[in-house]
Amino acid sequence: MISLYIMQAVILAAGRGKRMGALTDTIPKPMLRVSGKNLLEHKLDILPPEIKEVIFVVGYLGDVIKKYFGTSYHGKKITYVEQTDLHGTGHSLGQAKPFLHGRFLVMMGDDIYTKEDILRCLKSEWSILIHKLPELRSGGKVIFDENGNLKDIVEGDNHGGEGYIYTGLCVCGPEIFDYELVKLPGREEYGLPQTLLKAMKDFKINVEKATQWIQISAPEDLEKAESFFVDYTI
Repeated sequence: MISLYIMQAVILAAGRGKRMGALTDTIPKPMLRVSGKNLLEHKLDILPPEIKEVIFVVGYLGDVIKKYFGTSYHGKKITYVEQTDLHGTGHSLGQAKPFLHGRFLVMMGDDIYTKEDILRCLKSEWSILIHKLPELRSGGKVIFDENGNLKDIVEGDNHGGEGYIYTGLCVCGPEIFDYELVKLPGREEYGLPQTLLKAMKDFKINVEKATQWIQISAPEDLEKAESFFVDYTI
């Protein structure tokens, strides 16, 4: 087990969220509100005290995020970097590289995670968080080999069927930038989880299964999140 120590967190918050329709005409998707807070606040509020700095990768209407949070949040330093061209999560993380100087946590700006799952992932030097769904839709489908070891993460828009999906949360070291980004087939995007897989030959990547995770992709997902917070307390 690795004890928690001072770290940074990177929150990828550059996208608009076109499937949200008019809800994101004037604010970026990570600023949508659920249970009295915006989606970014929900993440910041469950970060452990060992994380002293949060780096927001912003793009669409990024000034809305900057104006709301400023340069600090409950004692944590806030830094902003721009992703002007949306070329996937690998490219997005790359924008934060000049500001990273050690092990760090990565989360999607628009999904709901739990404090417990974050803490379990932080106990490993490198880790990813996955979640089992009865019906997979868009995202990275997690593939295991015959021995149950992590083998691949395949992006798709409608995988179908039961299975595990990558939640967008991972912990890794600065060595991730030593590996060439993996371009997703048929897209002008570079995948962070697929690039992480290249690091498996040099680093042990622990796979944690989420106790709860809500992917915010469409307006109805906000309703699911509201129901979740009725029972969940930090």
